[in-house]
Amino acid sequence: MTVVFTAFEAGMPIVGMLVGRAAGHFLGAWAGYGGIAFLFVAGLLMLRPDNDEDGEEQRLRLLAHARGLAILDLGLAISVDELTIGLSAGLIGLSILATVAWIAVQAFAATQIGLRLGSRIGETARERAQWAAGAMLILVAIVLLALRLHPI
Repeated sequence: MTVVFTAFEAGMPIVGMLVGRAAGHFLGAWAGYGGIAFLFVAGLLMLRPDNDEDGEEQRLRLLAHARGLAILDLGLAISVDELTIGLSAGLIGLSILATVAWIAVQAFAATQIGLRLGSRIGETARERAQWAAGAMLILVAIVLLALRLHPI
């Protein structure tokens, strides 16, 4: 499961970056602002409270029993945010190798921590972690915007 999740977390940004770079050529000077906007919106979406507890319990049961194609489906589901980040990185023009390497390292670590601690830390901690991730995406978007408006 760790290998599949890490592969999706590392692969989806590549897809996003390729799409982002293509869109960046079309958008020209505005591409960086588009990437920043995507990061900001992704962060806002992560800040939304998740009130679908029945759906969450069903997803957790599926994860516990996932095999074969079900793991691939879960890999796609968890990597949509990485696709968004890849799209943003492509629009901004970041290095594919550095971006993917960083995402792969954090995905591997997060998957290992999640598998070992996920059932012990509880729902409140999971929601706080999601909120913190959303807040970090918004912070990154703000920093990138500041750097774009006032280069160092």
